[in-house]
Amino acid sequence: MWHNTNMLAYRLLQQKLIPLDTSATNPDELTRQLPRGLYSTFITNYGGTRVLGLTKHLGRLYVPEEERGLRPSASLADLRRALASLASSSAPTESRFRILLTESDRTMYVIVQPFTPLPTEIYERGVKVITAELTRHDPRLKDTGFITESQSARAKVDGDIFEVLLTKNRKIYEGMTSNFYAVGRIGNPPSLITARNGILLGVTRRAILRLARGQGMSIEYRPPRVASRENFAEAFLTSSSRDVVPIVQIDGKPVGEGRPGAWTKRLSLAYRVYVEERSEALVE
Repeated sequence: MWHNTNMLAYRLLQQKLIPLDTSATNPDELTRQLPRGLYSTFITNYGGTRVLGLTKHLGRLYVPEEERGLRPSASLADLRRALASLASSSAPTESRFRILLTESDRTMYVIVQPFTPLPTEIYERGVKVITAELTRHDPRLKDTGFITESQSARAKVDGDIFEVLLTKNRKIYEGMTSNFYAVGRIGNPPSLITARNGILLGVTRRAILRLARGQGMSIEYRPPRVASRENFAEAFLTSSSRDVVPIVQIDGKPVGEGRPGAWTKRLSLAYRVYVEERSEALVE
C-alpha cells in the first residue's frame, strides 16, 4: 500500500508541472477525486534513473487515438522528462509514480512519493490474503474507476491481510493490485497456474512468465478454483512495486506447507536479476 508521507501531485501541461492543491493524503484518495481515466503505477531503480517495463507502463496511457480518442496534455517525451526531473530530486531514494490520463479533459497527472521497499520479513515469511467476489469490468484497461468500485474491498487490506484476490464463480483471477499465481504439486519442474483472460496483464507478470519458462516450468492458463487452494504447492503474487510476494494463507487456510516455497524463491531471485538487466532509462 502507499504510505501517506511526502506525496506530491502535479498536472502536466506540455513541459510544465503545475502543483496540485489537494487535501488527499494518499494516491487512491486523490485518484478518486480526479475525473475518470487511465493510469499506471511503477517504481524507479538505479537511483531514480531507470524503470522496468517503462514502455509498457506508459503505453497504457498513450494508446492509439483511434482506440480511445485521447490526446494527452503532454507528449510522451515531455512526460519522461518530467518523471526524470522528479525522480532526480529524490535520488538516491527511489520514487513511486502514479500517472493518470483523464478521459474527460485529456489531462495528464503525476503523483510521486519516495519509495520504501517492503520489509524483508514479508518475503521471508510470506503473506495472508483473502478472496472477494469482484472482477474488473474492462480488465484490459487500467481504469481509475476500478479504484472507486473496489474501495470497500481495499479497506480490508489491513493488519494481517496483505491483499484481496478477485474471484468470479469462486475462481481466482488476480489480486486487487497484483497478479496471482499458483504452483502445481505435480511435476519437476511443476506447472505455474495463472489466469490469462479477464485480468489486467501486469508488466511484472510478463517477466515472470518468461522467467518461469526459462526455469523449465509449464504454464497453465486458467483461473484456479478457491476450493483447490489446499492443493497448491505454493502461491504468490506480483506487482511492479512489490516484486514476487509469497502467499502462505488464503482465507485462513494454509497454502502448501504454510511457508514460502522453493519455486517462489527461485523466481524471485531470477526476477531481481531481470530487473537489473532489463530496466529502461527514464530519458532516452
